[in-house]
Amino acid sequence: MCRTASLFLLQRLKGTMSGDARDFNNIEKRAVIKFFFLQGKVTTKTHAILTEILVEHASSYSTVNNWVAQFKLGDFSTCDAPRPGRPKTVTTPEINDKIHELILEDTRISAKSIFEQLGISRERTGSIIHEYLDMQKLSAKWVPKCRNANHKRQRCQSSEQHLELFRRDPYDFLLQLLTMDETWLYHYDPETKRQSMECGGIAAHPAPKKVRVQKSAGKFLASIFWDKDGILLIDYF
Repeated sequence: MCRTASLFLLQRLKGTMSGDARDFNNIEKRAVIKFFFLQGKVTTKTHAILTEILVEHASSYSTVNNWVAQFKLGDFSTCDAPRPGRPKTVTTPEINDKIHELILEDTRISAKSIFEQLGISRERTGSIIHEYLDMQKLSAKWVPKCRNANHKRQRCQSSEQHLELFRRDPYDFLLQLLTMDETWLYHYDPETKRQSMECGGIAAHPAPKKVRVQKSAGKFLASIFWDKDGILLIDYF
């Protein structure tokens, strides 16, 4: 009887009786997991059968394992437990389209900005972005800066103009120059090995000792502007 039920269930999984295995909803999948649990099958075997039949529509191993753990505790319900809070009524095609439009207008928009504009929860916003729109934040990759022919020509023309100004009056040209540079400054920068060197005899004065200190994680960017007379501005960011 048990073998007959297993064959019937496998046929149901394969879609021979309902047309398509994708018709299985979550409650039906949990019922299958419950059935195999009562048969005494281990979690790995149950997950392997579901994966073999349903392929990409199968529940993940962690999901199968969670339901098996629930059945072991004596709770054989396959329905979702009631959850407190507002029901998921805001997941509508109109809301999905609005979120999609906001993202297309500004791909760097934050989830916080989206749910504040639309008046929905942070959880629903994240669920729509990741599950319905299948989107996620991706960091830009560093790539070499490649200049095209137009960029190179503009550089050559600018260099020729500067060179012509320098030839006319080198001294006046240098007086008009203003440049800048940037550097990272740490909140605490320990001495280097050379900076801590002291004079002394090897025998009478052994080498001094100092504690190894790492650079502080906190740092800020200093932009320094100067001309022929010295520093004009230091801007800290």
